[in-house]
Amino acid sequence: MTEVIENGTGGMVEYNGNQYTYSKVYEMKATAYTTEGKSWKRTASGTIARVGAVAVDRRVIPLGSRLLIKGSNGSWMYGIAVAEDTGGAIKGNKIDLYFDTYRECVNFGVRNATVYVLD
Repeated sequence: MTEVIENGTGGMVEYNGNQYTYSKVYEMKATAYTTEGKSWKRTASGTIARVGAVAVDRRVIPLGSRLLIKGSNGSWMYGIAVAEDTGGAIKGNKIDLYFDTYRECVNFGVRNATVYVLD
């Protein structure tokens, strides 16, 4: 369960019984990507692509930022992630979430997400 406690300079969000402070929150369009069947496995940061490594527009969210990502309507939760990758189609308020398989990506499709930039 996620509970958001807002104040004037960011806020706190609760996830899995832990409280996290955040400095910014964005409403974004979320898509999915995988490296299944690909020869490349590295992110723009040089790390291995994996669940929890997400792609962002670095002009919006700096690489290395810790994030909490959930569905805007509360119907799904990606969880804690790190902005480690970029992508040609990831411009502005878009985020690309890593999944292990192509099937998971297809099932995810395109969804609205709330993205908290954690302190």
